[in-house]
Amino acid sequence: MSTEACFSGLHASPVCSKEVGVPVVGGGGHTTAVSKLKARANEECKTQKISSLQAVTALLWRCVTRVRQQPNNSETICLLAISNRRRVNPPLSENYFGSPIGLLLGTATVEDLMAHGFGWAALRLHEAVANYNDAVVKKWVESWYKNPVVYKTNEVSCKNMIRIGSSPRFGMYECEFGLGKAVAVRSGFSNKSDGQMLMYPGLEGGGSMDVEVCLLPEYMMGLECDEEIISALI
Repeated sequence: MSTEACFSGLHASPVCSKEVGVPVVGGGGHTTAVSKLKARANEECKTQKISSLQAVTALLWRCVTRVRQQPNNSETICLLAISNRRRVNPPLSENYFGSPIGLLLGTATVEDLMAHGFGWAALRLHEAVANYNDAVVKKWVESWYKNPVVYKTNEVSCKNMIRIGSSPRFGMYECEFGLGKAVAVRSGFSNKSDGQMLMYPGLEGGGSMDVEVCLLPEYMMGLECDEEIISALI
């Protein structure tokens, strides 16, 4: 399966996984596009608090929700994996061995997400991140100790959700194994499910991002031609 994106700024190279039957598109968010998105989100909300990651995530949340054509009164969810290292008091040591992450949700009705605009969506995600603190982490830990459970992917996923993982802060292209610098970063099989989005630092550096998006084929086709994402990445 091979297609080319119908816009510049996003390089589409769908790979159809036989196991789950979904294509993956790697999108290079160039530095200029990312900075413009961040500036636009902050300008619309009259603030300077919204980050580049929150702005890009808000764009994806809106565009994927649109191409899925969910009912206006239904809820749409943006789930973000978030690090607990600096959010607990005292913070965890840099030498802490493990992956202390939590999950937080940005939620809205489809009607609100579409009507209020891009900046509103970005601010909603920013507020969810800002409210995730030491008290929230410790409350979740206490709850888990009382009722321990090992989560499965299908238990933290639904058809009206997108899930954001990884981070453009991770030095993916800094790993060198004697073969030269990597030309792209891709995830493994466990991340190939509808609605999974992974954020990586862009190959070109300078604040750019690579976004790996996994959607069902009919949604991927719609996303590649969505006017909002086209205009944002040109």
